[in-house]
Amino acid sequence: MLQVLIAAVAGYAFGAVWYMALAKQWVKATGIAVDENGQPTDKSPLPFIVAFISAIVVAGMMRHIFVMAGIDSVGKGLTTGLGLGLFVVAPWIVNNVMFGDRDKNLIWIDGGYAAGGCAVIGLVLALF
Repeated sequence: MLQVLIAAVAGYAFGAVWYMALAKQWVKATGIAVDENGQPTDKSPLPFIVAFISAIVVAGMMRHIFVMAGIDSVGKGLTTGLGLGLFVVAPWIVNNVMFGDRDKNLIWIDGGYAAGGCAVIGLVLALF
């Protein structure tokens, strides 16, 4: 369980860096209301809490997949995590963006986070 928690923290931290780097583009693409400083007006911590719980769920399921598949090296963990992000998670994000008629830049921003976050989680899981 500790490795799942550590992997979740790593994936969450990756997301923090990813979205901080792409904050302006993401805010513009989502149309979220911002104040005069460009900060979102909704200051609720709920999205951050849900994101962390989601990272735990993803890391837990990835650990299960890794055990079942015998993924036991850093290289395999990294590439399998990246593959899950690119070929399982990101296509669902594409569907949500397309059917929701949302800004297509979200495909790259949110899909990139899914791919990178899963790669980081896979890497950390394989280290343990």
